[in-house]
Amino acid sequence: MQETDIRPSAAAAEGVRAAQARPAGALPRHWPLLLLGAAVVPGVLLVLVGRSLDQPAMQAWRTVCLAVTVQALPFLLLGTALSGAIDAFVPARVFSRLLPKRAALAVPVAGMAGVVLPGCECASVPVASSLIGRGVTPAAAFAFLLSAPAVNPVVLTATAVAFPGSPEMVLARLLASLVTAAAMGWLWLWLGREEWLKPTVVRHTGHVPGRSRFTEFRRGFQHDFLHAGGFLVVGAMAAATFNVAVPRTLLDTFAGSPWLSVLFLAALAIVLAVCSEADAFVAASLSGFSPVARLAFMVVGPMVDLKLIALQAGTFGRAFAVRFSAATAVVAVVCSAVIGGVLL
Repeated sequence: MQETDIRPSAAAAEGVRAAQARPAGALPRHWPLLLLGAAVVPGVLLVLVGRSLDQPAMQAWRTVCLAVTVQALPFLLLGTALSGAIDAFVPARVFSRLLPKRAALAVPVAGMAGVVLPGCECASVPVASSLIGRGVTPAAAFAFLLSAPAVNPVVLTATAVAFPGSPEMVLARLLASLVTAAAMGWLWLWLGREEWLKPTVVRHTGHVPGRSRFTEFRRGFQHDFLHAGGFLVVGAMAAATFNVAVPRTLLDTFAGSPWLSVLFLAALAIVLAVCSEADAFVAASLSGFSPVARLAFMVVGPMVDLKLIALQAGTFGRAFAVRFSAATAVVAVVCSAVIGGVLL
């Protein structure tokens, strides 16, 4: 068997000898240059950043970003607190007892349950998986999955605050979201196939016997708030960048066309993945677009975005996530256009 030469090279051996010969605690050979760089580079960066922040564009960006974040933060806090309380104090079996046995009737009832039971998008996926595992028809579970983060009281209140003096926007969001959730539930009853759902380990979302309810509430609230808060900040920064950096001519190209503006903001909602408790403030900041387009942004976002597609793929399988997300996006855009065209 041939032996492998593992002896170090001459340069490496020289480096080892030099390091061994250096007294303990001695400074590196080029320490003056390192010290000069440590003193100069941060100062230069601070000067450049400070000057850029004084530019009108950066001031506008900072104003929009802070305004969206500060306005949305209280509703995000309230929404995640209520979601954590429901997760800890309301057992999942309550839903299966309240829903009608007939699947076609259970779908709209499950959709209406989202009006009184707040929940964020991330929590709705495991809740739907838990409901299916407890015998609830998948169509009803999917209707609740779509409606809970879109039409709960916190989201509707935030929408009213983001669009003051426009109750028709709140009503349009409520109706478009409910119709989309019910339509997707019935569509699953009609075309859905059980083989699209991969076997999953049911995640219990209610209280686990032997555990402290307040500990479960604290952990759920902390997870949802930190997770959704990160998307809020990213969404606020994206909205500010969108308002400041995108050329007005490009915006006019999309905003000037009724259908292009709706499709553009629907696609933007999927990419930004803003929390439903905060998306109304992001939509309100997109003042160059029509009310119908901004309605599509608020209806599509809580039902279809990148993080939801990933969560659905991991929970129910890729075959389900691709088909369900694509169909939901189409139905949500159509419902937003029709209902928004009538009410707005």
